[in-house]
Amino acid sequence: MSAFLKKLVEKASLKKPGGFSDSLKPDDLSPRLVFHYGIPSGSMLLAYDSIQQILAISTKDGQIKLFGRDGSQAILESSETLPSKFFLFIENQGVLLNINVNNHIEVWDIDRKCLSYVHNYEKEITSFAALQHAPYLYVGDSTGSVSVLRLDQEHRQIELMKYHIPFSASHGKTDEVGSNIAIKHILPQPTAETKRLLIIYSDGVITLWSIQESKSIYIISSNGTALQSIHQETRKVTAACWACSSGTRIAVGYSNGDIFLWSVPGIDQSLQNELSNSQSTTPICKLNLGYKADKIPIGKLKWVDGDGKSSRLYALGFSDYHAANLLQVVLLNEHTESRTIKLGLHPPESLVDMEIITSSIEQNKNRHGSLLLLGRSSRIYAYDDSLIERYLVQCQTKSSPSLPKEITIKLPYGDSSITVTKFVTSIPCMPLPENEDFNNLPFFPFERNIKDGNSNSTFSRSRNLFITGHSNGAINFWDASCPLFLPVASITQQSDSDFSLSGVPLTALHFDYESRVLVSGDQSGMVRVYIFKSEPFAPQNTLLSFQGSSKKGSNHIIRRIKVVKVNGAVMYINTTENLKQLAIGSEQGYVSLIDPEGPNVIYQKHIASELCTGIISVHFETCNFHGFEKNVLIMATKDSSVVTLERDTGNPLCPGVVRPKKPYQGLFTTILDGRGSSVPDVLDTDSDNSVPKQSLVLLCSEKAVYVYSLSHLIQSVKKVLYKKKFHSSCLWASTFGSPDVGLVLLFASGKVEIRSLPELSLLKESLIRGLTFSNSRPSSISVSSSYDGELIIVNGDQEVFFISTLIHKETYRLMDSVSKVYNKDLHVAISSPVKEKKKGIFGSVIKDDKATKSKNSVEVEIENSRQSSEQLSTIFSTINFPSDNEIQTKMVVNEEDVDLDIDDIDIDDPKEKTRGGGGGYPVINGLNRMKITNKFQAIKGKLINAKAKNDKVPVNDEPHDDKAGSVDHIKKKYGYASSGESNFANTARTKLSENLNKLQGINMKTTEMQDTARSFSSMAKEVLRFAENEKKGS
Repeated sequence: MSAFLKKLVEKASLKKPGGFSDSLKPDDLSPRLVFHYGIPSGSMLLAYDSIQQILAISTKDGQIKLFGRDGSQAILESSETLPSKFFLFIENQGVLLNINVNNHIEVWDIDRKCLSYVHNYEKEITSFAALQHAPYLYVGDSTGSVSVLRLDQEHRQIELMKYHIPFSASHGKTDEVGSNIAIKHILPQPTAETKRLLIIYSDGVITLWSIQESKSIYIISSNGTALQSIHQETRKVTAACWACSSGTRIAVGYSNGDIFLWSVPGIDQSLQNELSNSQSTTPICKLNLGYKADKIPIGKLKWVDGDGKSSRLYALGFSDYHAANLLQVVLLNEHTESRTIKLGLHPPESLVDMEIITSSIEQNKNRHGSLLLLGRSSRIYAYDDSLIERYLVQCQTKSSPSLPKEITIKLPYGDSSITVTKFVTSIPCMPLPENEDFNNLPFFPFERNIKDGNSNSTFSRSRNLFITGHSNGAINFWDASCPLFLPVASITQQSDSDFSLSGVPLTALHFDYESRVLVSGDQSGMVRVYIFKSEPFAPQNTLLSFQGSSKKGSNHIIRRIKVVKVNGAVMYINTTENLKQLAIGSEQGYVSLIDPEGPNVIYQKHIASELCTGIISVHFETCNFHGFEKNVLIMATKDSSVVTLERDTGNPLCPGVVRPKKPYQGLFTTILDGRGSSVPDVLDTDSDNSVPKQSLVLLCSEKAVYVYSLSHLIQSVKKVLYKKKFHSSCLWASTFGSPDVGLVLLFASGKVEIRSLPELSLLKESLIRGLTFSNSRPSSISVSSSYDGELIIVNGDQEVFFISTLIHKETYRLMDSVSKVYNKDLHVAISSPVKEKKKGIFGSVIKDDKATKSKNSVEVEIENSRQSSEQLSTIFSTINFPSDNEIQTKMVVNEEDVDLDIDDIDIDDPKEKTRGGGGGYPVINGLNRMKITNKFQAIKGKLINAKAKNDKVPVNDEPHDDKAGSVDHIKKKYGYASSGESNFANTARTKLSENLNKLQGINMKTTEMQDTARSFSSMAKEVLRFAENEKKGS
């Protein structure tokens, strides 16, 4: 009993540094993504707000990444982990619209960074457009119809309007029933976006629609007439964009690689003729860019205005494999008719999207444009658009311009990739002002840091330090107080006299802030011990320069560098508390004990392994062995084996190793302090000795985690106290707390688990979207954690995840500022539209009087946004065509009320249509089966319900014959039809019989024509066979 009281008092007197209690509670935990930096994996679509200068990227798993001014970034997550189909901004309104593959239209509030509304569209959305000066959206679907939605900008909600454009009214084929011709693009006409709409169908038909008149006013048919299309190659529309600022030219790309330029009537042109005459089947120009020869469909087209002289069309080809000239830029000016000037860009991979963005350092200054290309690997490649323009303009002369250079967007954390990291938090530092503005390194090459002064930080100002080791041997220190890292110092020298980079990738880091010592290991087995000066860490020091540190060889912050060589690439580094000894584990299975004062290697021992060599961890520990206190080294190998060596000699403490029955790749090992934990069978309960409980060994592999008894393990006895198997592959593990109170596990699926120690019970789990990998950990992934449960995950040179585990922990400063991408106070003056010159090939778009064109250019209409919006509200709130449901309801419910005259049915021999009517088969074109069917159904209903309808007919004021009336009354009484009804029925039957006879005659004529066609075909074959025989005979 006395021993129990002693243990209880001892437990109560223990102090818990670091603010952690004996055990974690689920309410204390909330594993979550607090910030994301860089380009997310799985990126697939780009969108850009040219006024707010916000770039948005959507991903395959429902994430949206935002890049704002001054380097601010934010990430949004939809409730549905689905890819996007359409993605666009309502410019300068703080609204981003995202349409996913389930046809859900998401309305995102950029200022509040939240999802405001989701509209579930019932049909398959195939095209989407928004008016920039009125709160209305156009949605095209797979049936060829256009719906109008209203965006309530105050409440961020969507309302379906009554106005719609049916396929039968806009396409021109009124005999199409149940059309599967989808709408590929909807383009409001630039100078009349509230009056006209260009609808482009997948079969190549282009319709200019008048919103106010609710009818088609101009039609372009790229496939010509029906007979002509039989002999042409089948092509579908895949891309389109306006090719001028006035909306009189349209560029259309097709599935076979063709690119056509079509003329569209401007707002100043009067279209008084009939629609049949307001048609076009001939494009202005066909651009031969080589896509058709390689059978590459046109994926996207973009046009950039260049004041008529250097306007450019960007064409992107979509291909599953990497091919040359997937992206080409064509110069569109007065010389295009005689010479095609183009530039082929050659990114290192196939592309999925492109966007042209503009930026400026100050308002009303020259704006700088950049072309962004999104690759299939989620990398972004940038080109200076002004250099592209210069190249195309200079190609018109005899000079040889230089090709624009490609820039791959990477993390701005050094010239080489990151191979290993270390994270240190809660460092005592200088107090910082509350209203401090954040500085940052430019992420994109076109970004400019508008804040003057030094953007670097210092050790004394850094509350958190992030240390990165690189593939070229460099070591960089970053101020991680804010999630936008600021450079603190860079170390490139290899020894006291060698200031050059080694060029060998770093593989391990160990940093002790209190002693100012950094130990690094590289792939060649070189171990370097950097001893820092104390001055850079002093609170009054604020003059350390990142650039200066590299130029001076870092000798102004480093006192001494010690170098020692071990066998194999360094995988793990550990030190004793007094830094008197270093333990190094290598990839070849060697354990080295080093005296850093020399430095010299005390000994190297090779740990044999049956499956896989490589030391993943080495720990210094003091334990009780057969009644004697022993200093030991506890090591874990890649195959999850645990070995104990005597520290002084390097000899095994006991023969044999401890390993699981099914060895898997080991990830992490640590020593747990067993005091205060209820561990069964660890101590001898019969002993009166009051020695505290022994420590435990935690081993985590990719398939399970184990807790061993250290007292048994040093005797090579496998004593598993706790064990937990995983259902999926674990990629990384670490503990947090001081002492260790929680275990953090990162899985290949992106799931993060937090388990208690040592019981391994699950406390909290969450899924970090975007952290999905294969079953094995990619070499490009580098994970580091701090003692207080903060994680930083670096994915190659592309993105960084900042993850917190504690619910109330605020590790980073200025979170609101760095994630603010929308500026409410931004006011941009809208410039007047640019007048378009009409020369060369594009001068034929509008055929005006030459004298008028030479003196007066076409005046571009400037619409009053408020007045136009009010007009549209009235138009769109009115039903212009009955919907399909209304038509079906009227046919079923009100069928008996249809006033149908059988004489309305015209089944006479159809006359041959004119050539412009789109007919190649006059008999077939004259026969509308759907109309005839509807008419006959109405007649049938009339005959069946004739009796009932007669009962409801009002009494006629004309005089009737009393005798005839009495006879009719008697007939009705006994269920017979009256005279009038009989006459009506007989007349209807006669008309029906006559029309059926006419239909039979039409069928007979059709059959005769088919027989004649077959006979003609047989005769032609016979003639051909006879001619071939004669040729052979001669």
